[in-house]
Amino acid sequence: MHEHLKRKHSVASVSSNSATGAKQRCVDDFVVRKSSCTPQIAEVFTESILNMIIMDMRPLSLVEDEGFKQMIQTFHPGYTLPSRTHFTKLLEGKYEETVREITSALKLTNSKIALTADAWTSVATEAYLGITCHFINDEWELTSLCLTTMPLEERHTGPNIASWIEEALARFEIPANKIVGIVHDNGSNIVLAANILNKKYGWMSVRCAGHTLQLVVNHALKQTQITKTLGAARCLVAHFRKSELASSKLKTKQQQMGTPEHKLIQDVSTRWNSTFYMVTRLLEQRWPLTAVLSDPTVTQSQKQYLDLKPDQWALLDELARALQAFECATVFLSGESYVTVSALPPLVRGLLKSTQVSYDSAPVQAFQAVASEETNARWAKEITVTGDNPSRQIIAAALDPRFKKLKFLTPEERFSVQSKVQALALQSMHDSQKKLQANENDKAIAPAKGTVTAIDSLLGFDSSTDSDSETKEQESNNQAITNEVLMYFGEQPLPKSESPLTWWKLNEAKYPSLASLAKSILCIPATSAPSERLFSAAGNIASKKRASLTPEHVDMLTFLHCNLKKL
Repeated sequence: MHEHLKRKHSVASVSSNSATGAKQRCVDDFVVRKSSCTPQIAEVFTESILNMIIMDMRPLSLVEDEGFKQMIQTFHPGYTLPSRTHFTKLLEGKYEETVREITSALKLTNSKIALTADAWTSVATEAYLGITCHFINDEWELTSLCLTTMPLEERHTGPNIASWIEEALARFEIPANKIVGIVHDNGSNIVLAANILNKKYGWMSVRCAGHTLQLVVNHALKQTQITKTLGAARCLVAHFRKSELASSKLKTKQQQMGTPEHKLIQDVSTRWNSTFYMVTRLLEQRWPLTAVLSDPTVTQSQKQYLDLKPDQWALLDELARALQAFECATVFLSGESYVTVSALPPLVRGLLKSTQVSYDSAPVQAFQAVASEETNARWAKEITVTGDNPSRQIIAAALDPRFKKLKFLTPEERFSVQSKVQALALQSMHDSQKKLQANENDKAIAPAKGTVTAIDSLLGFDSSTDSDSETKEQESNNQAITNEVLMYFGEQPLPKSESPLTWWKLNEAKYPSLASLAKSILCIPATSAPSERLFSAAGNIASKKRASLTPEHVDMLTFLHCNLKKL
């Protein structure tokens, strides 16, 4: 290349550069040209950077970092990176655009909508109310959307929370009669807010199954021997997490003994299942841990007491087995992409059955007894039928083709539930007909009722004929729904591994009234985990590095991060 430049490009030869004293130029100066960046390309780059900030939860200040600027310059030297202010304006515009898209999508759906709500405080000690909505679309897909991570400035009283929820619905133009219910935790203020909305609009108040399980297990774990053993387990974990020597020696022992090279888990008070994970990890690593603690070169003699006693290891083993069913129920009920509310009654029955398993140690037996008592007390209304008013959770189980045989109920209770399903289907049909009739009346101006009767009389029409016709139509509808109910409950249940929504999509034409009812109830989540997950995203956004973000921009970033992948 050097000889070629001298022969063919004498002006740019190395000798001429040397003669004039100019700095020698590299080959890239002649063969690589700076590419220009058209406005269209720049717009694509800017939009891509904004999407990256939203999806990866990066701070807006990222565009001011020198390393990021250099990277962008390397990728496209002709592109000028806009300022942070410009990206903030783009963020606000994208937020408004997405709000319009979600508002339009919610207007188009004819399905009922369920809400979840929960409150949270950020690292900057700013309070937020997270609200999500859930519905089943026309394709029988369970859809979840974030409505808001609303910054709160006033006291978190029940009436205030109720008004904030109404404000969020107004923002997205969701009519109150389209809401079927709201899922919340057991906090007294949000329970009061749900009761206010129930009285005002008739919304169902559904307590979070995950939070209820937290209360059940925490109460059952308050056995003296269990508390002491778990305290010793926490000290053991803390020792290995603080001691670099013990931690590195543990890895060596894991390799020597063929044990999985897993780190120990420290539990947190707000998540009972983290205690379960701590215990199961300790049991998995018992022998490597014991080997490290008995090594005098690693553990000082005065700290060898950290190893658990044989009876404590035995207690943890039985406790882990007793907690296994509760952990499975918690994980399943916290799901967001599949139907969960219908699984609550059979799962609670399964939990009660699991508490009847006998164990050798008295503390675990006491745990079983308290867990059974707490489960019955907190879920009595959800898993039993009182008179002719089964809970909405049992109605949901009846409308789930996997659980429609209702094996957890007595024959009398099953008959009561089937009758209630039939009554609800009839009510749903009547409401739909009234709505359709109201729409037709809005399109045409009808004469007064007395005028119509007078004209009919003059023309020789008998108004009683219309009444008889309506009665016959009503009887026909009642019979059709009765046939639907009998046929539906007479079929074999769907295997537990199958999707109830896929089944309803295939059988909607066969059971139109029941399908409409199922779509209105099966959309309800069993837990408020969706709104809690908002705070996982919001917590990453409103981190210490980004504590200067305004609450409004935290709301926008969380809203966009949670919704962009779903639209």
